[in-house]
Amino acid sequence: MPMNKADAARQKLLSGLGLCAKARALIFGTPMVCESLREKNKPHLVLESSDTSAATHKKISDKCNFYQVQYVRLPVTGEELAAALGKTSTLAAVAVRDENLCRVVKAALDALNETTEQ
Repeated sequence: MPMNKADAARQKLLSGLGLCAKARALIFGTPMVCESLREKNKPHLVLESSDTSAATHKKISDKCNFYQVQYVRLPVTGEELAAALGKTSTLAAVAVRDENLCRVVKAALDALNETTEQ
């Protein structure tokens, strides 16, 4: 069965995140992401899964706003995010540390947003 544009864009995003993970340019999990925001070399982009609790969502979004780091809520669940990155449990959030890989992820996010707007 052929993949529609939204599924293809979603798969491209997950593949880009997988590339970041292989390059060791990702920070996994809410506690580690929040801790990394306080460091001198902050991440360039924070991504949150769609099924996080209200408290986790508020914690991540408030910290990203305070430390002026771009933040995006993904249209994927924590289980899908973890599976794409080779983890066994669920992931609430990841952060991209590398600027060049961040561009790849942002391009995939833009493509995904274009397919959902149509």
